[in-house]
Amino acid sequence: MSKHLLLGDEAIAQAALDAGISGVYAYPGTPSTEITEYIQSVSQHWQEKIHSRWCTNEKTAMEAALGMSYIGKRALVCMKHVGMNVAADAFVNSGMTGVNGGIIVLAADDPSMHSSQNEQDSRFYGDFAFVPILEPSNQQEAYNMVLAGFELSEKYKIPVLMRITTRLAHSRAGVETSDNMRPQNKISFPEDSRQFILLPANSRRRFKTLLNEQVMFEAESTDSVYNSYIDGKNKKMGIIACGIAYNYLMESYPEGCEHPVIKISQYPLPKALIARMADECKEILVLEDGYAFVEDKIKGLLGLGITVRGRLDGTLDRDGELNPDKVAQALGLKNMSPYTIPDIVQMRPPALCQGCGHRDMYEALNNVAKTYENARVFSDIGCYTLGALPPFRAINSCVDMGASITMAKGAADGGLFPTIAVIGDSTFTHSGITGLLDCVNENANVTIVISDNETTAMTGGQDSAGTGKLEAICQGIGVNPKHIRVMEPLKKNMAQMEAIIREEIEYNGVSVLIPRRECIQTLARKKRQQNKK
Repeated sequence: MSKHLLLGDEAIAQAALDAGISGVYAYPGTPSTEITEYIQSVSQHWQEKIHSRWCTNEKTAMEAALGMSYIGKRALVCMKHVGMNVAADAFVNSGMTGVNGGIIVLAADDPSMHSSQNEQDSRFYGDFAFVPILEPSNQQEAYNMVLAGFELSEKYKIPVLMRITTRLAHSRAGVETSDNMRPQNKISFPEDSRQFILLPANSRRRFKTLLNEQVMFEAESTDSVYNSYIDGKNKKMGIIACGIAYNYLMESYPEGCEHPVIKISQYPLPKALIARMADECKEILVLEDGYAFVEDKIKGLLGLGITVRGRLDGTLDRDGELNPDKVAQALGLKNMSPYTIPDIVQMRPPALCQGCGHRDMYEALNNVAKTYENARVFSDIGCYTLGALPPFRAINSCVDMGASITMAKGAADGGLFPTIAVIGDSTFTHSGITGLLDCVNENANVTIVISDNETTAMTGGQDSAGTGKLEAICQGIGVNPKHIRVMEPLKKNMAQMEAIIREEIEYNGVSVLIPRRECIQTLARKKRQQNKK
């Protein structure tokens, strides 16, 4: 064994390497990005080849991992919580197909929405798909769980969902890693030749199998080393602490908790442990970082015979991330935090970098849009979403990946003119292409701006699937080549940009404008690397 100081993301990545994965499949999204980046940086020194290229989106990642699993190899799939929405079709059905080689699907949730548009809880996806869920309480457990998760996956031929939150992903701790690196699986094929064919007849059979396996999954949770019942003398209250919430609880009781505690880090819920607590305690407090997933379930499980407190009854806030201070308050203990935020301190909103091409694009767009009475700009998710803030205030919507083009089309369908969509190069290939195809098929009167900074900038400058291909993609879909206009977003080109934007707004049909200038951050990074040589 050797010990390393690792982020939670890095601990998961190292464990996946040690577990003998043959590939990691992911689309970058905070707080999950560092997992794939770590594997990319380390795997080049590995004896066996490991696939680690970024995928176009989370759905393609999940499906590629299923393909690798089909031939008997182990695969890790990584995404942030909203990426689960994109991967959901493949993920939910993977519970029914099962797996051949082990698969762990890593969902990194973002309570408090530090860099996200919602704070949904991925445990609901695992429950919806009827697959086992792992939720580590610390970095060491995250490492150990990945090793155990692949074994669990291959034991029952089922994908395993592993759910972490931002604080665990982006905080460091000492992690003991194994010196015994498992070799990659050899190629093998499913024993059941119909396993991966979800025709209705097979699906009905596979679903019955999945439902019957729930008893075994629950038994695994009850006996799991990651779930435990820690007795306490004060039976007035029992505490259920899920994942990282267990760490927060222990900060309030460094010498040991006076109340009985159930630590839950593996699901389905260990019903036997919960039933014991219900018998021994007068009420139960549920601590979980995210939605009231466990609290809601045990209220149904236990009926109305015992009081269950948590997020649903107002003991804890329904929104925002859990922290040690909130836990202490829920326990009626003195807040031990020595720091308070002075009233004079204000939140500092993020801003587009100085020298960013999006700035010049928005300035030109604003100058043209203000000359129209009802111009609306439908935006997407990326650095350019910051165009909603001062000094630009240039966009009117941001809903999900790819929604800019389709929302603009819907507005145009309803008679609005002009309707403009702004989307980034990486987001366009992630989820925008199909929306553009809808526009082309109906010759929608929309102007689409693909603001191309030649990278996936918001998550740190990963490769973009669209680099060097945008014009060809748009033309291949059917956009008239005369109305695919490339611009260089610079102050000196402002008049030219405004003229092109106005021309294409006035064109009655689908226009695609591509302001192209490399991200200022990736350009600076390249120059620093060149200067080191």
